[in-house]
Amino acid sequence: MSKYAVFQDGSRQYKVSENDELLIEHKEDQNTIKFDQVLLLVDGDKVSVGAPHVKGSLVEAQVLGDHKGEKIEVVKYKAKSRYRKHLGHRHLYTKVKISKITS
Repeated sequence: MSKYAVFQDGSRQYKVSENDELLIEHKEDQNTIKFDQVLLLVDGDKVSVGAPHVKGSLVEAQVLGDHKGEKIEVVKYKAKSRYRKHLGHRHLYTKVKISKITS
């Protein structure tokens, strides 16, 4: 059995194991990030469920860099009034690698 955790960052929840890479909401310049809002921790047969968080558990991640998401295009149009508007947006993410899960 493997070791994994479910943690909360802002309004999102992520299920991660050690050495996983994932995209999270953009964080300012940091080398490591520590997530202390761990909701679930599984280590083999041992399962710890938080109420609401598991006490003393921590997920540490190494920042790999910034990443831009896919372009979202928004087109607004109103008939018979010559109104057309075209907008684009690319959301910023931070790519992290999970280095350690401690209980």
